[in-house]
Amino acid sequence: MGAGRRPGLREDNCSAGKSAPDGSDDLPAPVYRAILGPMLTTPFGTASELGRLQEIAAVFIRHGLGDTVRRLGLADALARAGHVLHFDNADALARLQPPEQLRRALEELGPTFVKLGQILAGRADLLPPEWIAEFARLHSRVPAVPWSELLPQLREDLGGEPDAVFARFDVEPLAAASIAQVHRARLHDGTEVVVKVRRPAIREVIEADLRLLQRLAVLAEAEWPALKPYRPRLVVRQFARSLRGELDLAAECRHAERVAANLAGLPEIVIPRVHWAHTGERVNVQDFIDGVAGEDLDGIDRAGLDRKLLARRGAHAVLKMIVADGFFHADPHPGNVFYLAGNRIAFIDFGMIGRISPRRREDLLRLLLGLVERRPRAVAEVLLDWTGHPPTADPAALEDEIETFVDQYHGVALAQLNLGRMLTELTTVLREHRLALPADLALLIKAFISLEGMGRGLDPGFHMATEALPLLRQVLRARYQPKALAARAGQLLGQALADAGSLPADLARLLRRAREGRIQVGIDIAHLRRAADQIDRAANRLALSLVVAALIIGSSIVMTVGGGPTLLGLPAFGLLGFAGAVIGGLALMRSVWRVGHRRPDDDEA
Repeated sequence: MGAGRRPGLREDNCSAGKSAPDGSDDLPAPVYRAILGPMLTTPFGTASELGRLQEIAAVFIRHGLGDTVRRLGLADALARAGHVLHFDNADALARLQPPEQLRRALEELGPTFVKLGQILAGRADLLPPEWIAEFARLHSRVPAVPWSELLPQLREDLGGEPDAVFARFDVEPLAAASIAQVHRARLHDGTEVVVKVRRPAIREVIEADLRLLQRLAVLAEAEWPALKPYRPRLVVRQFARSLRGELDLAAECRHAERVAANLAGLPEIVIPRVHWAHTGERVNVQDFIDGVAGEDLDGIDRAGLDRKLLARRGAHAVLKMIVADGFFHADPHPGNVFYLAGNRIAFIDFGMIGRISPRRREDLLRLLLGLVERRPRAVAEVLLDWTGHPPTADPAALEDEIETFVDQYHGVALAQLNLGRMLTELTTVLREHRLALPADLALLIKAFISLEGMGRGLDPGFHMATEALPLLRQVLRARYQPKALAARAGQLLGQALADAGSLPADLARLLRRAREGRIQVGIDIAHLRRAADQIDRAANRLALSLVVAALIIGSSIVMTVGGGPTLLGLPAFGLLGFAGAVIGGLALMRSVWRVGHRRPDDDEA
């Protein structure tokens, strides 16, 4: 491993948040209320949360708040607030392009917000390309924690002085990120290792930010109903689970060992060994990987390694993790890969892990085979199943669009298919139809796209579809082998017997509740009020039609009867009846015209 690099730590995190430009953390109350607006209507539990919210407001002001400010109609208020805070360029900041402004603000706000942006960079089903490209640039310039501040926590976790636990311990870190930093060391048996140490008090900062994000997600759904199909609260909840997992450095090591066990049959794949005697939640110790960094293509050539073979071996390993094991490295970019002598590949940093259930794996097989074999209906069925068939979705329109999309690859050789680009375009189709993927599947698609990009970086002639198709078919065949079918049948039979065993108790419980009068039956008819309103309007139009018809018939009879007052030489009551019929007819025609030209969402208003 080259100098300044180490296994298990990404350097694409973020710097800590900064105070206001004048060096103060205080934000004038009028500005605070003007900018946060709806945010202040939700309860925040502690003074620290309010302080953090105030810091976020200050950062947003510094960066103009971009499109969010304009959508809230606060651009002018923001410009005035900037003048209060002595920002000379406040007017320009309030109207700059949003993606870059938000990216810079996230970098300044700290690890929680940068990692959220990094996850959103893989959600092409939620965000347009310009936002994805900007979030992909999120990075950090984080100074290392001073040794004097780190030592007390490290001494507590190791159970002694680092110089006593290790034969050698380098005080200067190899790398520093916003969650942890890494130091090189040597065990007493001579093994070269890296020691990953979590930053002191970082958990408290992240937990406070996560609570704030959860509240802001609720506000986002309330302020922008169009965001509801994308389930921002669910996105934040799943992000929080992932980030809390990254805080546990021991969990990262458990992930690494599980992947190592799954890939034991691939001797060309190396996973750093964990030294559990010195590993815990806030510190872990792994073997030092001395190899060529994944982004150092010239170094690969100097080492005499075979780029094409490395691309195939890396793709095979990650594909096996995904489609065979269902437990995969969710961020296989070049910074997390090292190339070793003998064309071996070392994977590091298992803080971000993806899991995919057996059923999801079957769906994934159908999706990928549908893309590779150009079967649009199979692709559309899988996507609609994944997105939950929301009421806004039009299955026929989606299938037509996917058929057009897949048809453009008709006749293209398998070796020429760009599977990563196809998946990116598919997520764009979903976004246009306002369909959002579950978080685990979005992570999986991101892993596929990263993997193909890394493979093409090694070998411009690399084609993921060519590598994936044999493995996909092999895994699919394996699922229908007699042994696999028998195993699944045994599981189903066991579940059925368990359900049958609990049936008497369930029936007894049901009868007891019935005797006690505690059984309630609820019928929920969707859009019942809207249907009743439509029926009421139809009845009114029908009644008006009958009145118009009666006026016409009655007036016709009156016109044939002599005597009585006249108007323009005609019976006055007959003329009045016809006039009423004309007015009623015009009103009826207007009502029918409005129904025919009403937008679909007018009934919901």
